[in-house]
Amino acid sequence: MENIHWADQFAAKVIREKGDKDSYTVAAGITPSGTIHIGNFREVITVDLIAKALENKGKKVRFIYSWDDCDVFRKVPKNLPKQDLLKDYLRKPLFLIPDVFNKFENYAAHNKAEFEKDLPLMNINPEFIHQYKKYIAHDYAEGIKIALEHTDKIKEILNEFRKEPLADSWLPVFVFCDKCSTDKITKLTYKGDYNLNYECECGNKQTIDFRKEGIVTLKWRVDWPMRWDYENVDFEPAGKDHFAAGGSRATGELIQKAVYGTEPPFGFVYEWIAMKGGKQFASSSGDVITLAEMLSVYQSEIIRYLFAGTRPNAVFEISFDLDIFKIYEDFDKCERIYFKEQEAKNEKEYFNQKRIYELSAVGEIPKKMPIQPSFRHMKNIVQICSNDMGKIIAYLKPKNDIDKQRIITRANCAINWLKKYASEDMKFIVQTELPLVELSDDEKNALIQLSESLIKDKFDNESLFNEFYNLVKANNLKTGDFFKAAYSVIINKQKGPKLAPFILEIGQEKISQLLSQLKP
Repeated sequence: MENIHWADQFAAKVIREKGDKDSYTVAAGITPSGTIHIGNFREVITVDLIAKALENKGKKVRFIYSWDDCDVFRKVPKNLPKQDLLKDYLRKPLFLIPDVFNKFENYAAHNKAEFEKDLPLMNINPEFIHQYKKYIAHDYAEGIKIALEHTDKIKEILNEFRKEPLADSWLPVFVFCDKCSTDKITKLTYKGDYNLNYECECGNKQTIDFRKEGIVTLKWRVDWPMRWDYENVDFEPAGKDHFAAGGSRATGELIQKAVYGTEPPFGFVYEWIAMKGGKQFASSSGDVITLAEMLSVYQSEIIRYLFAGTRPNAVFEISFDLDIFKIYEDFDKCERIYFKEQEAKNEKEYFNQKRIYELSAVGEIPKKMPIQPSFRHMKNIVQICSNDMGKIIAYLKPKNDIDKQRIITRANCAINWLKKYASEDMKFIVQTELPLVELSDDEKNALIQLSESLIKDKFDNESLFNEFYNLVKANNLKTGDFFKAAYSVIINKQKGPKLAPFILEIGQEKISQLLSQLKP
């Protein structure tokens, strides 16, 4: 079934809208004014999915990602140290703000670094464009000149969506003062050709040729269409704020046509992502989840799966609670359907799940289905094995290197989840010596008898569960008291994972040895 997945449908639409070409340019980007979070990631992976769909149709794709690091530093994020220092740099371009952590050349570079490092782990490899370098190198001088020459037309377009018209003196450019580096310009006039005259709040006055002075940038609503024209962009989506009536997407399309004489890219709206609980991501307040944090608990293919399996116009929440079990289970089901280890409901579901799995892949898809230790199971295994990776691998017995890597990845994700996000009732330590717990004689007798049964008989979940109730009945115990006693000895807690599979996971012999230390 061709074009069953939304990415393939939109790729086909790109081809229809922009013409059947050998090569297409797709674009994404953001201002690195704060921590780059998983909400920002939705744009880049949406573009990546369309790019891969175009490539699957035999097209060459140039995927560009713009860092708008020439933007003005307007607000100090609350989650950063040295707040007073950063306040001194307000109204300067982001690439001139110092990195308060002293790791990178500037503030913008610090915000970009982790995201750039992690994207290849997601099988996303765009061509990064650092806009400050383009402006400093005067690459956009012609685009700036064209905009200035069409100032009246740009104002006419923008004024259509404004309550108050732009001032007569308005120009489509920012100037960062050559003396104080801020945009606190009090007077700005276009002198024709490539020349601007400005006066700054700091007292500096200057006439510049912006082919030689890299201190002039276009304002956002003009900068975006200028770059669409410059890079010949065929596709770029955006958030719903940009697509709103009078938003920068709508005005950008009009400006590109009227000022630069070229057609704007095809695009569509993608929805926001929220953290579970309803909170929106906000770089300025520090309420964010980064891609690195996601990768600490989610296998990279599963992160891709979350986005590939959700249409861009659908809202969804990022979760780190018990929902993580179902998310892993859903991915594993998709994988089983792909490898025909599980039957789909119908042909449509099969082809949809197959395509989602293909688009979720990071690297080459294996020829055989990898091992699938469930996350629910894995969080027990890592604790049983005391986070010892060698023991974890030996416990799960991988058949090949692909299985081994899957085990390592999921084990590390489970370890991180338990450390960072799991509630206390999910955590345990399997005891090797009897803990100091109070048990009744009947409880002790039942557990001693369980120890003997575990040595004598080979159980499965059902037979061991039945054995528990035989012991409860034989020792005149309440069911709840028996389970509480067992957990208190095995993990020094009053409750834990389902007891029968838990004992079998740990090992009958190991539990028998522990319980045998009880004395009647």
